[in-house]
Amino acid sequence: MYMPLLIAQRAAIGVATLMLVSLLVFVGTEILPGDVATAILGQGATPELVSALHVRLHLDDPAYLRYLHWLGNLLVGDAGQSLVNRLDVGATALARAQNSLILTCSTAAVAVPLSLLLGLIAASRPNSKVDRAISAFSVFMISIPDFLLAILLVTLFAVKLGWLPSIARIRSSYDLFDWLRVLVLPVTTLTFAVLPHMARMTRTAVLEVLETPALEMATLKGLPRWRVLVVHALPNALGPIANVIALNLAYLISGVVVIETLFNFPGLGRYMVDAVTIRDVPAVQICAMLFCAAYIVLNLAADIVAIVANPRVRYPR
Repeated sequence: MYMPLLIAQRAAIGVATLMLVSLLVFVGTEILPGDVATAILGQGATPELVSALHVRLHLDDPAYLRYLHWLGNLLVGDAGQSLVNRLDVGATALARAQNSLILTCSTAAVAVPLSLLLGLIAASRPNSKVDRAISAFSVFMISIPDFLLAILLVTLFAVKLGWLPSIARIRSSYDLFDWLRVLVLPVTTLTFAVLPHMARMTRTAVLEVLETPALEMATLKGLPRWRVLVVHALPNALGPIANVIALNLAYLISGVVVIETLFNFPGLGRYMVDAVTIRDVPAVQICAMLFCAAYIVLNLAADIVAIVANPRVRYPR
């Protein structure tokens, strides 16, 4: 009974965090410089039109009333309408989020197994040439900004060789091959952005577990090295590995703004950039809430994995 209670506590903390984030998001959009009504009306903003728009958008109401009204609508699934085209920002954001989810899942399908493999290889032979090569590669990739890597990949494979498209456009008529061609460059860029962190954490966590007496005894008993690593060390190191994977997957969801902008990918990050540019406050708010919700859900999933994988966490002392 202790484990469900522990998971419920983590979930309650996540909900409280999301409520706090909603307040910060609302305050952050409120303190933006300029007037929303004036930005919407543009050059045709007369005092009469600005005043009428203030009344229609409830901009003259106290801030706490507008926050409660916005939060109440958000809790029932009404994220509001765009201030620019009057479309439902919730439906638009969810459609864009599906594209970002495809990009994220494609990257995770490549980066997570590869990082685990590299981390296990490095941990199997610590301080060897292979371990140093993997560590050097990880440090090198960490030091390269993702936008610079994206520019280099586009220059080589799209401009010079012409093998892949430089703009990741999506059409409903695309088949599997078209999807692969569109996603190769963005997925490659994001894979190299998150792979080094997960590989280094896998190596560190597995090495710490290998130094425990139980694993040393398993090695002395003559068990094959691969069995010690995969069957005994990796499951006991899942806690920190799951945490770093969750953080990197959350980065893939919310940190792809630059990559989606560079490749003109119609994802949630690009939608938020466009909304900030035209000062579409409801769109900015729903994007920020979706990003924060993704962080909380992924961290909750990592906590659950750590609780299930570690008996010392499952049971009270």
